Amino acid sequence: MFKKVLIAEDMDFINFGVRSELEKLGVKEIDYVQYCDEALLKLKSAHLNNAPFDLLISDLSFEQDHNNQKITSGEQLIKNVRNDFPKLKIAVFSVEDKAYTIQTLFKEHHINAYVWKSRDGLRELNRALNMIETSESIYISPELASVLACNNSVEITEYDIFLIDCLSQGLLQGQISEKLKELNLNPSSVSAVEKRLKFLKEHFNANNPAHLVAMSKDLGLI
Repeated sequence: MFKKVLIAEDMDFINFGVRSELEKLGVKEIDYVQYCDEALLKLKSAHLNNAPFDLLISDLSFEQDHNNQKITSGEQLIKNVRNDFPKLKIAVFSVEDKAYTIQTLFKEHHINAYVWKSRDGLRELNRALNMIETSESIYISPELASVLACNNSVEITEYDIFLIDCLSQGLLQGQISEKLKELNLNPSSVSAVEKRLKFLKEHFNANNPAHLVAMSKDLGLI
């Protein structure tokens, strides 16, 4: 079993539950933090001291308070951690169930497990850790398995997300075009914006721009 585990979770009672499960599994060294910045610092410090962690368990949502943080979400933390520690095992323990978020975590940030915070979440976390500790297999909660099973041949890019986010702000196509030009993003012409938004509406079967924005929010794109 994992020997040294870091938990990134801002709720004390969840921290306590996760620590209890880790103790049942025989994990000898357990540390926990309530802030993402602190989590990254602990991982780096442990690595420099030749006593690295071999597992990170992280939530995705962290409430902001008086302590200003550079990293404000679990997804941002995982992105940074994966860049610095490509071989570290990462398990997400979260209530988030949006398809795009989960797909991104697996496909781009290469997490090892995604456990949904359900009534049986802690016992399921136990099962997930047993699986990923002994193999390179990934684990995802059964309730969310269809998210990865979806065969979506169309890749939604950062450009697409930018367009939809602009729509959510009430910008017209001409205004979106100007914003793209200001940021040196291409294609930036009004016709290109119009064509891509038309494609996205058809792809998501959205009736109008407002419907496209609403569906994108439901999927976790924006």
